[in-house]
Amino acid sequence: MDWRDRAGSPFTCEKTAVSASRGMAVTNHPLASAAAVEIMAVGGNAVDASVAALFTLTVVEPMMVGILGGGVALIRLADGREIALDGLSTAPAAARPDSFTPISDVWPDYMETKGRANRVGPKAVAVPGTLKAWCEAAERYGRLPLRDLMEPAIRHAERGFRLSPYLATCITEIAPDLALDPAIAAVFLPEGRPLAAGDLLVQADYAATLRQIAEHGPDIVYGGALGRRIAEHLEKAGSFLRLEDLVAYRTIEREPVRGLYRGVEVVGPPPPCSGGVHTLQILNLLEAYDIGQLGFGTPETLHLVLEALKIAAADRRAVTADPAFVDVPVARLISKDYAALRRPEIDPGQAGAFEAKILSNESANTTHVTIADDEGNIVTSTQTINSLFGARIMIPGTGIIPNNYMYLFDPHPGNALSLQPGKRITSGITALIGKREGRPVFALGLPGAHRIPACAMQAVLNFVDHGMNVQEAVEAPRVFTWGQEAEVELGMAEAVRPTLAGLGHRVAPVDHVAGGMCAITFAEDGVMTGAACWRADGVAMGVGGGAARAGTSFWPDPRRGRSY
Repeated sequence: MDWRDRAGSPFTCEKTAVSASRGMAVTNHPLASAAAVEIMAVGGNAVDASVAALFTLTVVEPMMVGILGGGVALIRLADGREIALDGLSTAPAAARPDSFTPISDVWPDYMETKGRANRVGPKAVAVPGTLKAWCEAAERYGRLPLRDLMEPAIRHAERGFRLSPYLATCITEIAPDLALDPAIAAVFLPEGRPLAAGDLLVQADYAATLRQIAEHGPDIVYGGALGRRIAEHLEKAGSFLRLEDLVAYRTIEREPVRGLYRGVEVVGPPPPCSGGVHTLQILNLLEAYDIGQLGFGTPETLHLVLEALKIAAADRRAVTADPAFVDVPVARLISKDYAALRRPEIDPGQAGAFEAKILSNESANTTHVTIADDEGNIVTSTQTINSLFGARIMIPGTGIIPNNYMYLFDPHPGNALSLQPGKRITSGITALIGKREGRPVFALGLPGAHRIPACAMQAVLNFVDHGMNVQEAVEAPRVFTWGQEAEVELGMAEAVRPTLAGLGHRVAPVDHVAGGMCAITFAEDGVMTGAACWRADGVAMGVGGGAARAGTSFWPDPRRGRSY
């Protein structure tokens, strides 16, 4: 039986999936997907391709990601090893719990500070991890030199590319903040006017910076001449970041979290990312219900999903912290026994009243890549500079836009998320790989801040319970709640809203929940199918075909025409 036969909210996909057997790249920009395919075409593996795509995204999605940002990659290698490579940002050594002056002790302004100092400008910059993490991933698990992986990004920065409406809208939205910094305004607000869709964006300074990195490697930033230039500028401008912070920064290879849902092993990133634990906890709660029989987008299914989201959100404080500073009870939260303990709190006929007052300023402005090759290497990676255009400043003469990750630390001293020297930021990153009997069946991820885990989890339901194909799974309408309003995408059937409201949910219709998902499914015959959704500029590109059959020659086969 097709899932539509039981659907309360049928929908039509806006994009089409792509299938191929040699490699698959799904990113949130066509030029980044093309860069990944280009790298696989010249002999690179999925790790190489992912690094090339991410560098390209710093050029074509400069509002979302940069070399002075942070992120996590979930990597499955051809030999079956699985690694979560943590390149999240850390607080500078000069930062203190009382470095910022909060303007409120209550939500929603709890995380805001005087003068927006933790949000916009040099004080908002945390120690970046992206560049080091990408280069280390390529060195350890790739096979091509860094200069080859960076060539597409350098080309697009130097020659320019045409802005999508999406990027143009982002520039216009925060133009007043960009105008405060002459260096970034010169690039994105030429003559005081925001760049528009279709305009050519050339980033000559950034191209020169990328060339330096391609020649000298990441050490040029993490202690070298370029890092000294970055640190000196930021220090003079009032930042907490120093060259010593760049020298001291280290990535961390972490063991992923994993759990079973209806026979599918779901693998995700561990704390300080909350997404893996959050997703597994929700799936455990829902496993006792026949979600497939209840149907996609029905009030019954949506009610259960919303209630499970609220229970997990109430626990999220426990995993939203750097495990080097806070004891995180991962094993308990992802256990089946704990789900059985919490499940009775779900009333099938009434929305629960509990709310989660979770402190999070994590930005929805992030990017994602999901890339796989025919050797069995898979990368699903979420990377960001946090808010749109990060700290909304640029290091003069470099084209580099730094992050504003200090905005994620609690400006009030004495709490789990309070600012401390060296503490890693927390994140809702939920890059997932699903396996049956050890064989990968899907890989996915998306941007969207604290809404990411809810959406990744719903994609798992779409695959496992509803039997959707990959394009349907990524484009399906979504819901979200932390216990306050229940956000319901307009793609859900309008009739479900009053029914949910009748159960006690405060329904808020929204255009979209979180961002563009990038997913790949894996068939037993080796065919990979990739899909991106309508919520971003995402594009799936595959590599098919291959070399000519062995022994094939241009000249006619001399055996032709012989008679036997």
